[in-house]
Formats: sequence, structure tokens, C-alpha cells
Amino acid sequence: MNFSNKNLLKPAGDQPEAIKKLVAGIRAKKRFQTLLGVTGSGKTLTMAHTIAEIGRPALIISHNKTLAAQLYQEFKEFFPENAVHYFVSYYDYYQPEAYLPVTDTYIEKDAKINEFIDRLRHSATQSALTRRDFIIVASVSCIYGVGDPEEYGAMSVELKIGLRIGRQKFLGDLADIQYERGDFDLRAGTYSVKGDVIDIASPDGETITRVEFFGDEIERITSLSPTGRKTPGVGEIQTPGVKELVFPSEVKIFPAKHFVTPREKIERAMKNIKKELETRVRELKKEGKLLEAERIEQRTRFDLEMLKNVGYCSGIENYSRHLSARKPGSPPYTLIDYLPKDTLFFVDESHMSVPQIKGMYFGDQARKKTLVEYGFRLPSALDNRPLKFEEFEKKVGQAIFVSATPGPYEIAKSTEVRLRGTLKSNFGSGVIEQLVRPTGLLDPIIKIRPAREQIKNAEEEIIKAVKVKERVLLLTLTKRMAEEISDYLKEKNIRAEYLHSEIKTLARTDILRRLRRGEFDVLVGINLLREGLDLPEVALILILDADKEGFLRNKTSLIQTVGRAARHINGRATLYGDVMTESMQFTVDETKRRREYQENFNREHGITPRQIKKEIRPSIFEEIKKTSDISKEMEKLSKKDRVSAKKDLEKMMLEAASNLEFEKAAKYRDVLKTLA
Repeated sequence: MNFSNKNLLKPAGDQPEAIKKLVAGIRAKKRFQTLLGVTGSGKTLTMAHTIAEIGRPALIISHNKTLAAQLYQEFKEFFPENAVHYFVSYYDYYQPEAYLPVTDTYIEKDAKINEFIDRLRHSATQSALTRRDFIIVASVSCIYGVGDPEEYGAMSVELKIGLRIGRQKFLGDLADIQYERGDFDLRAGTYSVKGDVIDIASPDGETITRVEFFGDEIERITSLSPTGRKTPGVGEIQTPGVKELVFPSEVKIFPAKHFVTPREKIERAMKNIKKELETRVRELKKEGKLLEAERIEQRTRFDLEMLKNVGYCSGIENYSRHLSARKPGSPPYTLIDYLPKDTLFFVDESHMSVPQIKGMYFGDQARKKTLVEYGFRLPSALDNRPLKFEEFEKKVGQAIFVSATPGPYEIAKSTEVRLRGTLKSNFGSGVIEQLVRPTGLLDPIIKIRPAREQIKNAEEEIIKAVKVKERVLLLTLTKRMAEEISDYLKEKNIRAEYLHSEIKTLARTDILRRLRRGEFDVLVGINLLREGLDLPEVALILILDADKEGFLRNKTSLIQTVGRAARHINGRATLYGDVMTESMQFTVDETKRRREYQENFNREHGITPRQIKKEIRPSIFEEIKKTSDISKEMEKLSKKDRVSAKKDLEKMMLEAASNLEFEKAAKYRDVLKTLA
């Protein structure tokens, strides 16, 4: 299998050695390795070169959607000729089902699905089942249930020219795999019928398959891109702007949903659900819980009636164990079950992602146990859950943890070298350091100052930095303190803003852009200034109360925060504390060790550090303003021009969605609604 590396930048600094060691470790069957790469050292490029060298499919797990989207964009640019996919939760909004016994409050599940992300998820699973040159960038959504991959593949409808199937039989097959009829609105996962011509829009939204019948026989199959498609007449295809139009002799139609079950399995599941219900009702009555017994019987009987009549019910995922015929306590099917066994796993920002994966199961079970106890759900609903961490571990073949501050778990696992099915051998440590940046920039210089004079000293340091047009990050322990210090600095005529969790995500992004542009000089924050922030204009980090050992001032937090200044040629940090804690000492020692290594490397290779210059992209708020202006301008257009302009807006909306710029796409959509 080939991953084209022609779009990859040439490795520099420590990258060539790190790539060499990672590849050697994979080929030597090391199960776990850790890439310990400092901020700005190009860990993503190292991952890309490793994938290209090994030539195996890859799953990259990130701890949040935003960072996953950034990685997805980068890997799409690195591998334009291969299949790069984005797999995250498809909910725009999600309120899980819950019961609060104290107030006797039942909260129904409420969710809004993002259709575009759902299409991307389908695209990912289809690639996993049909090809090997794929990379999937996922959030921890990849450890949640998505349906049985064997059923998903087995229920796919295979068509070929000359096949005698009958038009009505074919339409019935499409209904069985959850396709809906949409003669006037052909969207992903729907089909339209015009006489003997049936158009099917794939669930990933990437192709429309036209099947033409002559009697009961398939006469012609055509596949086309939906981008330039207009509503065609019977027997003709209008395809202005279509990139690809092919006439395959056979095609495979995948199910429109990941959760698909044959009718016979639904009937078998219904019998097992009835048995479980009878057992549970007896248990509750024996315990004197008559209200709970009546509740679970009424709710389950209603669901069974829905399953009998339409093959579906609200909350059907709670019966997934019965529908997939799994044993009690067995793990659910997840994205990982769709992947080839030799898929290479990368856990990005592993110091955050690993604890997140560990915690998902426990949070889910705590909520569901209450629902079961009070008769809202059968005990089998507990098996509709994310993977336990041990189950996740068992499903992983070979994995590389990626972080500037890997945790104890990653370090410990990377010294274990036994891969399932191989003998234990000593290949040495699996922790590979990438300490040198391609730019030659060094880790920041760290100073320790007494906490008792931290505000006064911080103000002096800020004034010096502002004079030479440097940006500053100042870290506090509380929201109130962040706001008060921001106000204090403003009173001193220092341009400052604060940033904390009560500020909405879009506003946070805008504040960071304004800091980069120099619209203000000092950003005061709490715990929002760590992973994933690329602020090359920031030269000075000031950490107040650094000696208050805890979550916000532990080794990982301090090193990650100090690292925010590592993209500036004059990067430096001041830690304020009256006591030198273990975390502070570790941060000073580790940063000093890395800096000395970097200086020696630069000296030996004749490298002169150079300042990073990175483009500042327009804020989404500016895009919102643009769409508002568009709306006003379009009101002035003639009817004919409005029709043309609306088509352009639709194209812009789809393009924004394809680039994962969902906020921008939503604004285009809103403008279109006002013009409908």
C-alpha cells in the first residue's frame, strides 16, 4: 500500500532521527512507543513521515474536536492522494437521558445530529472496509458504539449489470438498509425514483449512483459526483462541473446508517428483550418496587411494539446488546472494529487523551445505573456504553503516544516491548525524544521570583515586553483573579484582556487572534493556555502562585504552559512562588536540559534560531459580518440576480462545510433561509 509523500516537508532538526527510531520500533514489533516532542518540534510531520514509511492504515486519536479538525486539515494537505477522514461525535447538541432521584426528575434524551459530520463518519468506515491507504483522525468518539461491522458489510447491496433483481425488490432492499425516499430532495442516505431509473445518494454524500432497469434486469449503472448535479429528467444526467462520471459494471451500496439489523435478528432480539423484561419485573416486584416495575414494563412494551411495526424505536441503542446478539458485559462494536488488524494507532496529546479514554466508561455507567435502578431502562442498557480502558488496550495493535509531557502510563507502556504473538525481547526504551525545532528555537529561559511581590514584578516585566512589542500570557488560579488583574493592568494603561471558561468558544478564538494582531498586549487566563495554542508572537509567560501544587500547577501543566513561549526567539517565563515545589524544580531542570541539548545541536549543525512567522487567518466574527453584509446586499438584487446569487451562496456553504468551517457554513445557511 502506498502513501504518497510528495506533499510532505523534508524532515529537519530531530525529526529524521525520531522517524528512523519510530519506524525501526514498529518493524521490530514494539507494541507501544512514545514520541516526546517539545512544543513546535513538528510532531505532526514526524507522524506523517512514519505513516508514509510504514505504509499501513492509521488511526489518530485526539482529545477534542477542535484539535482533531486541525490534524485532519494537516493530514489532508500531507496526503491529498490518499483517504484522510474525520471521525468525531456527530451531535451538534446532546442531552443524555437521565433521572435525578432527589427531585424525581426524568430528563429525556435530546440531540441534534450534524448531517455533514455523519457523512464524514460514513466515509471513514467505508474506507476502513474497502481500502488500506487511509488515515482516520478521531476524537474519543471512536470508543463508542457504531454498530456491528460484519452486519454493516453483509447488509450492503451488491449490484451489477445484467443482474435480475426486480425494481420493487431492489427498493425493498434499500428500505431494509435504512435508505429513505427523497424524490424532491436527494440528500445523503436517500433515493429517488423516476420510472425505471433509481438514483441513490451514498451516506457519505460523495457519490450518486444511478441504476437503470429494463424490465427486471439492471441495464446500466452510472456513478457521479453530486457537486454539479441538477435535477435531471428521466434517462438523462445533467452534470455541469462534475469532476468524475464513471460507468461501473458493478457497485456496492452501503447501509445508510451504521446501526442496521436484518429482520430475523430483530425478531430474535425482541424475544430476548421480552425474557429480560419478565425477569426484571419479577425482581422489582420482589423488592417492593411496584412503581418501577410498572414503569419498565410500560416503556419496554411500547418499544417492542415500535420494533415490531417499523423495525426501530426511540433509544434503540439501549437494546444494542440484544440486536447484535452479544453476551452480557461484552464490549460494544466501535470504529476500531472496522479497522484492519495492523492499523497503526497514534494517541495525540496523550497526557490528556489517555485519562479521557480511561474516564469515559465510568461517567456513562454512573448515569445509566440510576436509570436501571428506577425502572427507566433494562439492565442490558448498561452494555450500550463506551469501551472500558482495558478493552481499548486489547484492541490496539501497535500504538505511538505523542506528547510534550507524556504521563506515567505512556512511559511505562513504552518500555514493554512484547507484541501479541511475539517473544519478549529487549529493544531498549520506546521513548523517543524530539527536542530540536526545525526553526532552531530554544526552550524558554525560566526565572523564579517570590510570590509576595508577584503583581509588582509582573507589571514591571510586562512594561519591558510591551516596549519591544512582545505579547504576554499571565496565568492566575481563579476566574475572579483573572478579571481583577486584567482590570488592574488596564488602569495602568496596559492593554489587557482576560480569558476563562465562561467565555464562549468562538469568542475565545477571536480573543487569541486579536492578541496575535497586537490589538492588545497581555492575555490573563487560567487553564486555557496549554495544549494546541499556536501563538508565535508570545515571548513572555508569567505564572502566578506557581508554588500552589495541584492540577493547575503540576509538572505537566507547568511544562505545557511554559512551552507556549517556545515559538518566540526571546521566549522566557517567570514562575512566582515562595517555596520551590517538586513540580517547579522538575520544570526548571527539564527545560534547562532540553535547552542545553538544543544549543549543542544548533552549534554542531551551524543552525541559527529564526523567529516563526505564521499567517493570522480571518476571525469567524469577520466572516459573520461578511455574511450579514451579503444578506443586506442581496435584498437589493433583482429576482433573477437573486436566484443566481443564491446558487453561489449554496456553493460557498458546501465548500465551507467541506473545509470543516461549520460556523461559516451555518452563517451562509442562515442567509439562504432569509432569502427563501
